[in-house]
Amino acid sequence: MLYAVIMAGGAGTRFWPASRAALPKQLLALTGERTMLQQTWDRVQGLVPVQRVLVVTNRELSARVAEQLPALPSASLLGEPCKRDTGPCTGLAAAVLARRDPDATLLMLPADHVIRQRAAFHAAVSHAVDLIDADPTRIVTFGIRPSYAAESFGYIQRGDPLACGTDRPPTFHARSFREKPKAEVARAYWAAGDYYWNSGIFVWKAATILAALARNEPEMFGHLERIAAQLGSPRFPDVLEREFAALAGKSIDYAVLEHYNNRVVIEAPFDWDDAGSWQAMTRLHPVDEQGNTVVGGRLLTKDSSGCVVHCNPEHLVVTLGLRDCIVVQTPDATLVANKHDEEAVRQVVHELKERGWEAYL
Repeated sequence: MLYAVIMAGGAGTRFWPASRAALPKQLLALTGERTMLQQTWDRVQGLVPVQRVLVVTNRELSARVAEQLPALPSASLLGEPCKRDTGPCTGLAAAVLARRDPDATLLMLPADHVIRQRAAFHAAVSHAVDLIDADPTRIVTFGIRPSYAAESFGYIQRGDPLACGTDRPPTFHARSFREKPKAEVARAYWAAGDYYWNSGIFVWKAATILAALARNEPEMFGHLERIAAQLGSPRFPDVLEREFAALAGKSIDYAVLEHYNNRVVIEAPFDWDDAGSWQAMTRLHPVDEQGNTVVGGRLLTKDSSGCVVHCNPEHLVVTLGLRDCIVVQTPDATLVANKHDEEAVRQVVHELKERGWEAYL
């Protein structure tokens, strides 16, 4: 059976100061009336029943996640005691669900992506599940046709096509997975024409990903197995705390995907945006005649263009002579930054930590 695993433990530091440790971007309504987590929840409705949705998050966010997803069974909310990247997150979900259903097929979904074509998404997932049913050792992902030479996404190089019928989206063997490139390399990928952006959405058997972790990351696999063995036991919280903290943080790309042979990439037939930074708001919200985007309150501009403004609904922001700036207002912190320097926002978060200004994190 198919299970949906929503990964909701990210920090969203590029969206500071709106995104904070206690309320990161996936719990914010940045792209509509519903939060990004709620939109992801909505997206899987009709694919799987609520009993087959598992949400993995930071333990400190568990109460807020439960509040935002009241239909989620309490047993389907898994709180990680600490951050350990997507490898342990993926492995933990697989280990837990494999105990429930040894033949489980998992749809892995980040909680902070924007996909508005729900029917097309469902059809693409159904295609991926068919590919897994035909060969349970496959790992299937969705590639996004790039629209520019992005440095902030991983890439997938497609190989030979798979014969899947004319009514299915283009499907290929995945030749290689590449991490986020430098600008020159990103331009080469874009020019080559056989690279996709890595959507970070995967379909695989729980048993397949666990077997791959056992081969490539035996120490990680051992910790995860010890955790899963205590499911339903009074010892589970203590074992989870101890064993998960002992894990080394590693992405699932490094741990498995770059080394795995039986990989398939489907060219995504749906719209997709990872909403990775404030710049994404220009793609996801209306833009005025001067190229300014307003999320929240009110904006009065004079000789300003290309700006992104986010503020409380009752707040007024006035910009005079600004070009390509981010202006974010919150009750206790305000950000004014160059729109094109996304990494600098993350560096601000690190500097706040170093100064001990935890109240602003």
